[in-house]
Amino acid sequence: MAFERDRDVSIAQLVGGIVSDAQVLVRQEIALARQEIREELGQAKSGAIKLAIAGGVLAVGGLLLILALAQGVAALFGWPTWAGYALVGVLAAIVGGVLLGTAQKQLKAVNTVPEKTVETLKENVEWIKDRTTSDKT
Repeated sequence: MAFERDRDVSIAQLVGGIVSDAQVLVRQEIALARQEIREELGQAKSGAIKLAIAGGVLAVGGLLLILALAQGVAALFGWPTWAGYALVGVLAAIVGGVLLGTAQKQLKAVNTVPEKTVETLKENVEWIKDRTTSDKT
């Protein structure tokens, strides 16, 4: 009878230890997920700022170039005004496209899934499975 009581206490202690370890792991996983999300948000913020700057540069640059350069090019080469506007518009579109492309690449590189957290969660599930199955045998 004393042997059964000692066995029950040790099983209870083991289960309590597993639950305690699982709680600690969950807290650590949540902290890791928060940190990863902060890092990813920082990259997203940087990409969004660059995208906004690119849009502003495109708008202001395109307007100023169309107004100033188009008239100058047309007058310099003796072209009609529309030809000067077309040339300047194409150049502004090329510059804007390059800026937009680099901003999109940076935003696509942002990973919204915290991969380290997912990986460690899988490891923790396996660890808990191993602990619970080995205790039963």
